[in-house]
Amino acid sequence: MHDVANTGRTDLLAHPKAREARSLLEAGRLDRREFVRIATLIGVSAAAAFAVAGMPDAAHAADEHPLPFPEADEAAKPGGTLSVAMQVMPMDDPATFTWVQASNQVRHTLEHLTFTGPDNITRPMLAQGWEAADDLRTWTFTLRENVRWHNGELLTAEHVRWNFERWCDLKLNSSNISLSTFAAMIEDVDTGEKDAAGAPVKVKKLIPGAIEVVDARTIRLNLRKPVLSVPEDLYNYPTAILHPSFKPPVGPETIGTGPFRVASYELTGHCTLERVKTLPDGKPFTYWGGPVFLDAIHYIHFDAEFQLIGFASGQVQAVYELGFEQLEYARSLPGDVLSAPTAQTLCCRFQIDQPPFDDLRVRQALMLAVDNKAVKDAVFPNDGSLGQNHHVAPVHPEYFDLPPLKRDLDQARRLLEATGNATLDLKIVTGNTEGIWHQKVCEALRDQLREVGVRLEIEVLPPATYWAMWDKVPLGATPWTHRPLGTQALSLGYRSNVPWNETHFSSQAFDRALDEAETTLDPAQRKAKMELVEKILQDACIMWQPVFRPVYMLVAKTVHGVAAHPTQFHQFNRVWLG
Repeated sequence: MHDVANTGRTDLLAHPKAREARSLLEAGRLDRREFVRIATLIGVSAAAAFAVAGMPDAAHAADEHPLPFPEADEAAKPGGTLSVAMQVMPMDDPATFTWVQASNQVRHTLEHLTFTGPDNITRPMLAQGWEAADDLRTWTFTLRENVRWHNGELLTAEHVRWNFERWCDLKLNSSNISLSTFAAMIEDVDTGEKDAAGAPVKVKKLIPGAIEVVDARTIRLNLRKPVLSVPEDLYNYPTAILHPSFKPPVGPETIGTGPFRVASYELTGHCTLERVKTLPDGKPFTYWGGPVFLDAIHYIHFDAEFQLIGFASGQVQAVYELGFEQLEYARSLPGDVLSAPTAQTLCCRFQIDQPPFDDLRVRQALMLAVDNKAVKDAVFPNDGSLGQNHHVAPVHPEYFDLPPLKRDLDQARRLLEATGNATLDLKIVTGNTEGIWHQKVCEALRDQLREVGVRLEIEVLPPATYWAMWDKVPLGATPWTHRPLGTQALSLGYRSNVPWNETHFSSQAFDRALDEAETTLDPAQRKAKMELVEKILQDACIMWQPVFRPVYMLVAKTVHGVAAHPTQFHQFNRVWLG
């Protein structure tokens, strides 16, 4: 297991789910990469999982080292500041972050228990390792013994418990409670009261004994249902581990475990991180994660469409994000364009309890009026993959390929006429938070909807303004970042009554079907279960979601050790300048 001590298990594949995964691998029903992903989730070390899968080169290159970061480059030189063009977002409370950029601003200060790398494999980070019970209801995490906070204290299981309890406090409204791990720690409790209709009033509360401190370095999660994705959920960006002394907002006084601290910050201006070298008592700060070469990381605010200008002018050495329309110019500059296939997408979604979207027939008509492939081809003609309005991407291992959606203008018109909406005026709100491609998607929708008498107005807000109201507008174009599993995105966005459920969709049948899919290993069986999950969401007609896009970043030739992450997470622990 991932170095968990005193587990009583000697066979690396002793867990029944690990044995099941190996049997599926040997039968040719599970590919090697997916076997490694599952085995490491259960607690098998990445090195051992790669070896069992017959991938010794991959294990040697990235997985025999006990840390989640790659081996340090022998040529690496210490010193220097890495300047990055990126939107500098609000930094209030990491548990309620709704944007990746803000998490990057604190990622080298506040760290996670686990780390899911660009290869989609989850490794221990602040945790030394973990073990899952056979029924996937009990998960035991052991912390590394040498992790210190910036104030000199050792990281303890009590600190971690404080974070878990905080995430599960509904008053905080953290999106973490939408994830399967945390949803399995919460139950509905009858208050004994009745509502106006006479129905029992229930509240959600943390189940007794859900979070158990075993000793100073061991914490146990006792879930009310099986969950396979626990380690992956713990690298969701709002799960950064905070010191219990934390008071929002994040700033220079924030105590972390990472190699950097926030030195200065200005919203839509800059965020500067500086190396932590000494403790408050003057003694050296020793970072648990091995050598770090940069002295500072400087994020400079550029909206997406202007980040390349910052690079070309020499203001920055790295660009958080390139638009597809910028690639040709970017490749002419003295740098390297890095890319990763992703499940990043734009959901042009309705709030289905708001008129006219509270009428399913209207939503059905709006779906029938649009050809998703034509929208994709208008925006990403040579890149990306087709979306089918259910938020599971072809890169997700559990993706089920539903029959192609068919455009039917006549049926769309009939449905609109039947609802008294032979002509319909709508407004979609976007922030172009990742570039002008958001607006281009909306424009392609507008042009197609015009053919059935729907007039779509496009309101483009400044990115910061959009993020302040993204879940409030009746019709909005919201970007969703990559998750390694489709089930994670679905849990965050579409389970009943979760904080990020911007569509207000609610279906017990969907929730149950998603629960079943999450704990099924056999790819054929899991895909079969996902067929129902995807179909329920698609039939509810809650959004146009025509494309999953690749991500591109640009780094100067003088920057070494950067890898493109599908979620656009920055992990610069081994980056050096030279």
